[in-house]
Amino acid sequence: MRIVSLLPSTTEILFAIGAGDDVAGVTFECDFPPEARARRVVSNTALPEGLTAAEIDAEVSKRMAAGEDIYRLEEDALRDIDPELILTQDLCAVCAVDVSNVEGALDHLGCRARVLTVDPSSLDEVIESIATIGAATGHDDEASELTSSLRARLARVADAVGGAQVAPRVAMLEWTDPPFNAGHWVPDLVTGAGGTEVLGRPGVPSVRVEWQAIEAAAPDIVVVAPCGYRLDGARRLAQALVADGRLPASAAVWAIDADAVVVRPGPRVVDGVEAIAGIVHPDLAPGRPELVTRVR
Repeated sequence: MRIVSLLPSTTEILFAIGAGDDVAGVTFECDFPPEARARRVVSNTALPEGLTAAEIDAEVSKRMAAGEDIYRLEEDALRDIDPELILTQDLCAVCAVDVSNVEGALDHLGCRARVLTVDPSSLDEVIESIATIGAATGHDDEASELTSSLRARLARVADAVGGAQVAPRVAMLEWTDPPFNAGHWVPDLVTGAGGTEVLGRPGVPSVRVEWQAIEAAAPDIVVVAPCGYRLDGARRLAQALVADGRLPASAAVWAIDADAVVVRPGPRVVDGVEAIAGIVHPDLAPGRPELVTRVR
């Protein structure tokens, strides 16, 4: 089967369930596992390089208001691959190429590929999407084994933090200039780690928030988790927020590798739960210290 994955998360899932050899096309963001880098890129960014967080937000807002694309399908690559299955999403126009653009390109090229949209909005749906992709690719058994192992790890975290007297108040920031809360499945990660998310709501898209609202939410912990910045970039952004006095003075401030374990709805979000548990309940959970760093 020739598969094109237009999401980093579905690329991770495909390799994790043993379908990696069938993956012929990926996006420019598909960097895990490393083998994905060897696949042909069929979706690229339409944004200029070297922009700051504020400039990225402004450029994205301008393009969306004008009805312009943020991602560009490489139609020559799509034609050459002639895929049988394409995995994409219809959840967020900022996160990946829109399914309507994919279907339009396929019509234009005369390609008869099946298009499977994967749109989880909760942690449970993220795990269920693995089974969906397993069924679509003939890897049901491997998908079942993976989902079972992920649920077992979540249960171990729940057991570890279950004896805590309090659930610390956590504010997850998915963007910093301007600030955005973290939505969809991310609040579930905080809950699964034994915390209380005070900015985002489960299953609801992330939205812009005001600094005053972050202060009013009175978080015990702020986790800076910007999409696209990795751990080093998140740490620098968190340090800048602390230096500028943007965050509540009483809150501990952490940075996390969001691309790896928070914002991509794939198997590694369970690593994210483990990492956040180590931040929220360091006396109860071992955490994942390689994925986080404390800034204040």
